[in-house]
Amino acid sequence: MTRHDMTGNEMSAAEPGGLERHSYDVVVVGAGGAGLRAAIAAHDAGARTAIVCKSLLGKAHTVMAEGGIAAAMGNRWPEDNWQVHFRDTMRGGKMLNNWRMAQLHAQEAPERVLELEDWGALFDRTEDGLISQRDFGGHRYARLAHVGDRTGLEMIRTLQQRAVALGIDVFMECTVTELLKDVSGSTTGRVSGAFAYWRETGRFVVFEAPAVVLATGGIGKSFRVTSNSWEYTGDGHALALRAGASLVNMEFVQFHPTGMVWPPSVKGLLVTESVRGDGGILKNSEGKRFMFDYIPEFFKAETADNEAEADRWYEDKKNNRRPPELLPRDEVARAINSEIKAGRGSPHGGIYLDIASRRSPEFIRKRLPSMYHQFKELADVDITAEAMEIGPTCHYVMGGIEVDADTELSAIEGLYAVGECSGGMHGSNRLGGNSLSDLLVFGRRAGESAASYSHGLGGGRPAVSEADVKIAQATALAPFEMEGGAENPYAIQQDLQQTMNDLVGIIRTAPELQRSLEEIERLKERARHLVVEGHRQYNPGWHLALDLRNMLLVSECIAKAALERQESRGGHTRDDFPQADPDWGTKNLVLRIDAEGTGVDLSHQPLPVMPDELKSLFE
Repeated sequence: MTRHDMTGNEMSAAEPGGLERHSYDVVVVGAGGAGLRAAIAAHDAGARTAIVCKSLLGKAHTVMAEGGIAAAMGNRWPEDNWQVHFRDTMRGGKMLNNWRMAQLHAQEAPERVLELEDWGALFDRTEDGLISQRDFGGHRYARLAHVGDRTGLEMIRTLQQRAVALGIDVFMECTVTELLKDVSGSTTGRVSGAFAYWRETGRFVVFEAPAVVLATGGIGKSFRVTSNSWEYTGDGHALALRAGASLVNMEFVQFHPTGMVWPPSVKGLLVTESVRGDGGILKNSEGKRFMFDYIPEFFKAETADNEAEADRWYEDKKNNRRPPELLPRDEVARAINSEIKAGRGSPHGGIYLDIASRRSPEFIRKRLPSMYHQFKELADVDITAEAMEIGPTCHYVMGGIEVDADTELSAIEGLYAVGECSGGMHGSNRLGGNSLSDLLVFGRRAGESAASYSHGLGGGRPAVSEADVKIAQATALAPFEMEGGAENPYAIQQDLQQTMNDLVGIIRTAPELQRSLEEIERLKERARHLVVEGHRQYNPGWHLALDLRNMLLVSECIAKAALERQESRGGHTRDDFPQADPDWGTKNLVLRIDAEGTGVDLSHQPLPVMPDELKSLFE
């Protein structure tokens, strides 16, 4: 593998003016689980492939996925199969999922897990030596293949090692700011490459490629309290929008129910669902285990309705219903929020997650080693001896780029999307563990599709427009050249995060959503007067100024779709429309860039019709 550094060492010679050029068959933007799996698949299909990543290789947000990879392997429960996994996924998403994506995901996830094992992943084992599988919220059976609570880290290690062994080129700390298109070959244009810059030097790079796979992750840094790392600024969503693709399901933002709220050193940091899967319970300030008060009708047949029955479940899972702490994430997050709003929260605005009184210190340290060491080192919280103060934290966006279920192709020829930046798979709410199997299943499909498309072009590759390259350069440099500008990118980001947190958070109302859109418009106007001082080298203020362009556009999509959907479903809760509406359950909201290229237009679109043989699984 050629590892390209920020100064351009080991690269082709730069053109006059410092513009570098590279040519590939497939360029993958993002080096998380989805991007690495897509790149491996494209390479294996014979495509000259490159990975471009905003951060360092191995630093992907996938490493924060601790609980496991959801796959109906049947190692713990022989009764489990892809049909049950499919049904759980659709029910968790409140039936708004793209049924074909959910089907492919459930069918192919076991093979993708075994493939990881073949490549060297070291999974925990059952007593019989099979890959161990643990319980997680919303899953009927224990089906999450895991490596302690470090599953995402092991996935990245394995995929990264595979990519290194294959010799795939990687451009680290290199940020894509625009997708380039050849408008001569189709009515919507064809992808011809991507424009980027080295984060250290500010030097510009052009990647010429007929196929681009977006695997850029989520949007969490638009919110004040989030489990997401700094890279998650909606880059892929915004790149696709500006290129002419559509976004779907953007109103559905998942607030993971258990993020730390205290101490400040770990605020927003995720507490894996494995804590609840291994026996942890939720209590309010009165010491009450409150989740029994929040079991929806939809799940009552499968959920324990008293504490004794729930406690027996951990010892005799086959004959007892599941504890309510393992309801889908949206249900748990709403319950926690209700307790806090009712005045039964902890001193620092959360509630308590207690595993210390339920499991021995030895059990906790063995099953949850990262949780134990992380909080002990960063916050002096000993989870084997005390309860954690937790609350909902912005974690995942179900919405993303609208793609074909089988190929991951967007509305733009040559542009593919996979992982969190793609939409449809999870409907209105994602089940825990489905994200990692999603990355593997659709990463492989996207990479193979992109390679096949590229090979099929023969000598008719789309051309990069030099005029578009100049526009991309001018747009990137604009913050340095603003005369009379007085706006600071950090101040705008802080105001955006506060707006999204307060007005587009876990509980929403029409007046607040309307105010959020008005505020976003004001922030967009302020962003036109951004000024960045200094030079392009080592300039984080400039990097944020470029990220803000994406964050503001994607935040507008979330708020506009949330205002339009007048019901509560999954990760979208409207206080003024508290019930799910059957009519809204038949359609998606789709967003596209408007004619001016500065805002978004919204339209309604019917859901794909599920075949009768799959419908029968819900009868």
